[in-house]
Amino acid sequence: QVQLVESGGGSVQSGGSLRLSCAASKYTYNIYYMGWFRQAPGKEREGVATISPGGVGIGYADSVKGRFTISKDNAKNTLYLQMNSLKPEDTAMYYCAAGRVALVLRPWAYDYWGQGTQVTVSS
Repeated sequence: QVQLVESGGGSVQSGGSLRLSCAASKYTYNIYYMGWFRQAPGKEREGVATISPGGVGIGYADSVKGRFTISKDNAKNTLYLQMNSLKPEDTAMYYCAAGRVALVLRPWAYDYWGQGTQVTVSS
């Protein structure tokens, strides 16, 4: 069973930065494709970024390209999402997820989910 625990959320002003972390059980990042998703109240869960087990394949939603960076440290079993130039529309609960489908930013492609960490961006 894969366990994922997110951290690093918080409240920032527009234009600010946050770095989210996702800690996982050992070897998770060597095996699974990892993704970051977000869900705002009343909206569907949307994919933000994804990364392959080897770290070479990376994909982003158009809404975050150039502002967010996904990375991971397999030795530390930790996934990251660096978020810069944050906007109020980035406000959401952010989740990390693990799956076996290559570089897909759709919730159906992921089998394991964390509990989420809240990001709030004020204008």
